[in-house]
Parts: sequence; C-alpha cells; structure tokens
Amino acid sequence: MDEHLLQTIGIVFQDELLLKSAFIHRSYLHEHPERTEGLPSNERLEFLGDSVLNFLTASWLYERFPAQTEGKLTALRAALVKTTTLARFARELRLGNYVRISRGEDSPAARDRPPLLADVFEALLGAIYLDQGLDTARSFVMPFLERELERILAGQVDIDYRTRLQEEVQALYGITPTYSLVDVTGPDHCREFTIQVMLSGDCLGQGNGRSKQQAAQNAARAALEVLHNGSSEHA
Repeated sequence: MDEHLLQTIGIVFQDELLLKSAFIHRSYLHEHPERTEGLPSNERLEFLGDSVLNFLTASWLYERFPAQTEGKLTALRAALVKTTTLARFARELRLGNYVRISRGEDSPAARDRPPLLADVFEALLGAIYLDQGLDTARSFVMPFLERELERILAGQVDIDYRTRLQEEVQALYGITPTYSLVDVTGPDHCREFTIQVMLSGDCLGQGNGRSKQQAAQNAARAALEVLHNGSSEHA
C-alpha cells in the first residue's frame, strides 16, 4: 500500500491484504479480477465496519450521556454515522485517492461521491477491527466522532428528527407521518408555533418553536421518544 496512506492511518497492519481489500471497489473487481490478488471487493468489510461503527458509537454515547433518552441517543448516533458525515471523515484521510475503481467510473467526481467515501471509511474500519481488534478500531474512529459531536453540540450540525422519524415509522408501519399546525401565539415579531405530528389520525408528538420548521423538528423528536419508549399503540 501507499506509504502516505499508511502514515495517515497510523496503523501498521499485520495482514496488508485486509487493507488492500478495503479499497477495492466492486467495479474494479469486475473489470480487473486478475489484478486484485484474489481479494474480494470491499463490500463485506463495509458491512462489518458499519456494525463496528454503530456499536462503538452507541456504547460511547450511552456512557457519555447517562441521562439522555433513547430517542436523543438514537438521533445523535444517526447524525454521527450518516453518509455525509462519514464521507467528510474519509476526505480528511484522502481515502478517495486510494480507491481502486473501474476505468469507466474513474473520475475526480466519482472518487468524491459521499456513498463511495462512506463505504470506504467503513470498510477501512472493518479491516482495522479484523486485523487489530476492537480497541484499535475504537482508537482510530473516536477522534472523528468526538470532533463531530462537538460540532453537533455547538449547533453547527442540525439533527434531522423528521427524517429519522419518517424512516422509523415507515419501517414499523408502512405509512408516513403527517404534520399539523395547531397553534400560533405571540406578536408578529416573536411568534411561537405549535405543531403536532400525526400517525393514522392520532397525535404521536407535539413541539413548539419560533419557526414552523423548528416546531416540526421538536414534534418529531417527541414522537421518536414515544416510539422508543413503547408508548405507541399503533400496530
């Protein structure tokens, strides 16, 4: 592997084939199977790295915020490990420069696509876990997560509770929640909006905010807490 990459990662692999496999895109494997030393694409390592990342993130947040609800922890984890966030981590390491992709797909734009970068970051984490164990994987990923959490807590990153709620409700019930404006109070220059999120005609959560968007996000956050606490009667 490239010496600059090894220096950037800061880990000496016992099995360099694991590291090489983390950077083999399936398109390259299909185009040049003879050049991959019999290695698979990085899809299996990406699958493993995704699970390792979610476990490390969840366990860290559980210890870091002992008083937070499951809904809040779930939203934080989603913000920390979403595709665009992982792609930014990968860019910090310049991982896109080292991906082996097919000639037909290769371009600067392709190497900077968030899904590709996020997958490579997770594949690399999976390779580190297999080669060095959980402690080394934790040491590798924690600086990224800690910096990102600081940005979130400083208000530089918005947690999209509405998207999270929609994903979970659709997965559980196959329907989409709706939002209703139920009240507006205060003078024109200082309005406060109250919005309810509805599911099959029932109120799942309610939120207030200085804008409709903020109120809807707070309503979605309240609804997520209802779902995670098992208080919903929908089946």
